[in-house]
This record gives sequence, C-alpha cells and structure tokens, in this order.
Amino acid sequence: MLKFVLVAAVSAYSIPAFAQTDPAAAFGAREGIQSIALSPDGKQIAFIAPTVGAGNGLFVTPVDKSAPPRRIAVASGAPETLRRCQWVTNIRLICLISAAQRGAGMVLSGSRWIALGSDGKNLKPLWGDVVDLLVDKHDGDILVGWPGKYSGVARLNTMTLKTTDIGGTLYLGDYYLTDGAGNVRVAGTTTRDGTYQGKNFKFVYHRPGDWQWSPLSTYDSETRIGFEPRAVDGARNVVYGLRGIDGRKALGTLSLDGKLTESVVLKRPDVDIDDVLLLGRRGRVVGATFVTDRRENVYFDAALGKIRDALTRALAPNTSIDFVGATDDEAKLLVRTSSDVEPGTYFLYEKATRRLERLILARPELAGVTLSPVKSLTFTARDGTRIPTYLTLPPGSSGKGLPAIVMPHGGPEARDEFGFDWLAQYYANRGYAVLQPNFRGSAGYGDAWFVENGFRSWPTAIGDISDAGRWLIAQGIADPTRLAIVGWSYGGYAALQSAVTDPGLFKAVVAIAPISDLDTLKAEYQGYGNQYLMRAYIGGGDVAKEGSPARHAERFAAPALLFHGDLDTNVSIKHSRQMEAKLRAAGKPVQLVVYPGLDHQLADSAARADMLRQSDTFLRTTLGIH
Repeated sequence: MLKFVLVAAVSAYSIPAFAQTDPAAAFGAREGIQSIALSPDGKQIAFIAPTVGAGNGLFVTPVDKSAPPRRIAVASGAPETLRRCQWVTNIRLICLISAAQRGAGMVLSGSRWIALGSDGKNLKPLWGDVVDLLVDKHDGDILVGWPGKYSGVARLNTMTLKTTDIGGTLYLGDYYLTDGAGNVRVAGTTTRDGTYQGKNFKFVYHRPGDWQWSPLSTYDSETRIGFEPRAVDGARNVVYGLRGIDGRKALGTLSLDGKLTESVVLKRPDVDIDDVLLLGRRGRVVGATFVTDRRENVYFDAALGKIRDALTRALAPNTSIDFVGATDDEAKLLVRTSSDVEPGTYFLYEKATRRLERLILARPELAGVTLSPVKSLTFTARDGTRIPTYLTLPPGSSGKGLPAIVMPHGGPEARDEFGFDWLAQYYANRGYAVLQPNFRGSAGYGDAWFVENGFRSWPTAIGDISDAGRWLIAQGIADPTRLAIVGWSYGGYAALQSAVTDPGLFKAVVAIAPISDLDTLKAEYQGYGNQYLMRAYIGGGDVAKEGSPARHAERFAAPALLFHGDLDTNVSIKHSRQMEAKLRAAGKPVQLVVYPGLDHQLADSAARADMLRQSDTFLRTTLGIH
C-alpha cells in the first residue's frame, strides 16, 4: 500500500494570499519549478525557481528536510537565465544558461554550460555540448562535443577544466549519442551548402571496441523520410529511432552489430510516436510516448509500468504520472504528477518500501483555486474533417451562451494536449469558454494532417481555426456577439490572419508575440545557418502575400490588442510594431503593449499578470461583458 508523507516545502513557496483575490497574479506566476534533478544518491534535489522579475535561481535542498533549501546561484534574467541543471556527482552540478541582448542592430542569443559545487562554489564555465555524464566515473568528468580545432568528443573535468582525449577515431559531427556508459556509439552531421545548414542528416555508428565508423541512416527534415536516431541501448546493442511508416512516425531499432537489423517497436494507426522515454542520468530507455486525446506512456520496463499503474490508482482520476529522475541505482524515483485540474506536484518514490513522499508543488500560487475540468472533443470542419479539440468551461458553468475564446496553439509544428494550461484556466476562471483546436498543420497526427505545415498550408489551418469558432456558436456554447480569439506566437499569427480571412466571426483579437508578415519572418533568418531551410518551410509568393495579416489590415473588423517582449529572439518585435502601424494607418482600433527586456515567453510573473489583466479588461470592454 502506498504511503504519502508531506515533506516541508521551501518557504518561498508558501501559498500566497492573493491566490483567490487576484487571479491574474495567481495564474500569471511563472511555474515554481522550472527544472528539477535528483542527486545520484537520492539525498538532495536541485531545482530552478523564479526570483525577481525575469530572474531565476538554483536551489539545493535535502530530501529529509534536515536543512532548509539553499540558493546557490542566481541569474538576473537581464540577460542571463538558468535553463536546466543536472548532477555530475553528489556534490557537483552542471547548468545550461542562456542570454539574449541587443547587438549589431538585432537581438542576439546564445547559451553555454557552467559547473558549480552544490555549495555554490568553484563555478567554472564549460565549452561544448554535454554528451554524457560519465555516471560510473564519480570524478566530476563529463563528455562534451568539442568545438573548433578539437572537433569531436573529449573528456572534460568540471572542477579543473582539464580535457582528455577519449581515444579512437573521432567523428567531426554535430550530434552524438552514447550508451549511457561513456561510449559514443552514434554521430550525425547536417548536410551544408557552404556555411548554410541543409535539410538532410547523415548518421554513422561503430561497433563496441571498434572505432571504424560505418553508415547508419539518413533523415530528411523536410519530407521526414528516413531513420532519425534518438537513444542507444548499450545492453541490447541497438539504437532507437523514429521512422515514417504508413504516413505516421513509428518507433523502431537498428542493430549496431554491423548488420543494421531493423525492427518496429511501437506504431499507431492514428497518431505519431513522439519519442523514447529515458530514465536517470544514464538515459536508460524505458518506454515510448505518444498523444491521442491524452498523453500515453508505454513502458518497456514492466516494473516501471506497474509502479505507474499503482500510483495512478492511488491518486486522483486523470492524473498523469511521469518519472523525471532516478538515483543511479534506480532505487528511488523522482515523480511528477499532474492533470487538467492539478498543475503539478513532485514526489520521491522508494521502490523497496513503496513510500511516496510529496516534495514540492509546481504552482503553489494556485493551491486552493478551483480549476476547470478539460473535455476532449471533436468538431467538423467545413470540408467534413473531424478536428480534435479541447474545451474548458468556467467552473460551475451551464456551458451555454457564454463569452468564448478560440485559442490556437503556437508552433505551428506543435499541438495542444490534455492537461493544465495556465492561459486557458485563467480565462475559464474569468468566465470564458475556451476552445483549443488541433487544426491541420499541427504535429503528432501524421503527414496527411501536417499537410505542408501551418505556414505553407495556412488556408487549411486558419480555416479549421475559424470553424472552431463556428462550432462553438452552433453548439450554443458561445454567444456569437461575444466570441474572441487569443493566440501566442503562431497562435497570435492565426488570431490576426483569422481577422483577415473571416472578419465578422471574432469580435476581439488578442495576439501575443505574433508573426504578422511571412517575408519579415524569413528575413529574420538571413545570414543564419538555417536560412534556406526556413525559407522553404515558410514559403513565398502568393503564400506569403495572402498569408501575411499586416498586408491586409484594411480587412479587420475587430479591435486588436498586441503584446510583445522587445528581446524576443523567436519572433522579432518588428512584427507587432508593423501590425500596429498598418492597423492604425487603416483606421482600425489597435493597442500594442511592449515589455522591455523580455523574451518570447514573457518570462516575468508581473508581466504575465499584467498581460492577463489587460487582455481580460480588453475582452470585457470589447465584448460588452459586465
């Protein structure tokens, strides 16, 4: 029988008093756990949590609560940000940091790894990309992909920065996979036209003890044809990877014994297999994951599958169980639970005692706030295609005659999933019905659904999004006079473009970090290694002309509210400024809110709360909600 023990939480994560009185602050607060890792011996956790503004900090705390959490590093967010951390030994960590700042007339970004002690001392900058943690060495060494004249892989000590040649014939690759025991088994390169990245990848491998590299596979990133390696299983001497079968991604293996024997491990007739599931610092392959109407994890490791099933039965219905860490002996597991009405909780599970200890909440600000169940549905598009979607209704609502929001996801090569969504839950809390369609152009449903992606096939994608609004009206869920569209990134583009193609449908448009012109988007990649790939991905000619909302501002009938961070490296703020200028020139009502120093994610709790408040006020005023 599972036993639950609550471990004292970090004092900074006590439940704020504003949770019920200020919904924008509660829902807009950045997730309290941005990255978390369990030490090799299971005695400590390290986690990244928000600090002031866009900053964040690295905290270390003993699992047995014998001492309070210690903040051992901090990033100001202006410009540096901690992204993720991992233990190298029980007393040493490595962390990836990134930064974005203006330079040479543009916003520049970069990232690098650092190493530091669990006491915050002996901080060292590292070079290259981390390839393997050398779990069995216990000496602070890691394997890194080595740039410059030392191209290949080298052993690097995270305390002294001493490098050691690992021997053998190194392969000058862009991508490496090890067997989790320090042995590089697969390497990959991207085809290039001069200095520019191509769409084709070539992968090679070598057999155990033999440094002669042999061809493994090729992969075309545009057509998605070929075998794309994801993880090596050294014990089985195979590499797991994704390959298209019958128009959908399937998971298979290739043997690394010289024969390249291929087998299909898992495939679905309805959706793509997303990836393999890895456990612990070794990255042991334990299963695979995919999404139907909900995410499903299939465990090849029967013992893990049984633990997942037991935890699912013991916890609330619809709870998702994810193993996000493990001790090196896998006797203890770091578990994350979540659902549509549970933003996330972290636990430590001990296999021997079957004891489950609650460690920390992902979003403590929402503890005690009533959240809305999410319904998985489908609606029929204008051409008869059934479009999967998620509907979130206000708590206690009758579900009829409501102010409503269609909320297309970003990407476009992405999809919405069943689970907690802070934006959808905020608007539901404020009384709106929220519909999130996985329109054609979304990822995960196979090649035919993906079409040519949501840019080159924008008429199909935007048509599905508009049909989502019509469905809400036809079902009596939405009051047709109070229907709005809200989107972020590509979703912001879709919100703007829907106002061009169907100006009478949505009565208010909210676009966060939106794309407004496809040629402007392509120009942002000029000079970068992937510029030709992005040009092909986005398309040109009539696709760009007709699919760029900034070129058709005169068609808008609904007021628009735009939000953008001025250090956005995903979508330049030029897009929002251009959209605002075009709408004003056309005599259309528009407002642009700029957040100085913030990136694409608006990673600042105060800014997010402000964005939520302003968007809610705008929607209520525009839609006549009292």
